[in-house]
Amino acid sequence: MAEAAQADSVDPIHQFAINDIVTFGEIGGVKIAFTNSALFMVIVVALIAAFLLLTTSGRGLVPSRLQSMAEISYEFVANMLRESAGTEGMRFFPFVFSLFMFVLFANLIGMVPYFFTVTSHIIITFAMAMTVFLTVIIYGFWRNGLGFLKLFVPQGVPGVLLPLIVAIEVLSFLSRPISLSVRLFANMLAGHITLKVFAGFVISLSAFGAAGFLGAVIPLALTVALTALEFLVAFLQAYVFAILTCMYLNDAIHPSH
Repeated sequence: MAEAAQADSVDPIHQFAINDIVTFGEIGGVKIAFTNSALFMVIVVALIAAFLLLTTSGRGLVPSRLQSMAEISYEFVANMLRESAGTEGMRFFPFVFSLFMFVLFANLIGMVPYFFTVTSHIIITFAMAMTVFLTVIIYGFWRNGLGFLKLFVPQGVPGVLLPLIVAIEVLSFLSRPISLSVRLFANMLAGHITLKVFAGFVISLSAFGAAGFLGAVIPLALTVALTALEFLVAFLQAYVFAILTCMYLNDAIHPSH
């Protein structure tokens, strides 16, 4: 039993296992349960709400550090949206800001040992990407009607090449939710696996006494360096997800190339 527990602590894949916390039964043969993934999504939302409420409830002329962080987050996303989609894109600010904060907090919470990284699961990232994709399609047709289809017809393309270009544009558009979700999922998955592997080397080498402790110095240093890098990646992936969302929304607002 002890060996199994030790294997679980070193296994780099075990950290991504989804476990049921409360089972509610089955509907149509599908088990309905509250899982560790759902729990950490609730925790992420609760932390975001608490952060924003606590930092903005007592707004002062001289902002505190936490208030400054909230204001910087607001301005960061607002400027990103204005630059990518124009002033009209600001109507999507709550949507983009919510996505950015959720991905950022989920990534950062996943860096805490023994915590769960919800963005390391493709089903979560794909659900968010499909939400963006459907928002672009629905708003694009609602605002522009059939004019939204101009998105797939670049201006100035010779007629003989038009069918090929339109086919490429359609395939590129349909691949957006896949690329958007896989990029976030793959980066978080690979980063956490790499951290777990190097941390496992430290634990394994430490079992060999003094020589093992000396040998564990290099993987320990790499683990520390990779941890710092993963914090940077956590922010960058939230930024990339948000900026691509802004660019896709711009296509719905201004479909003409």
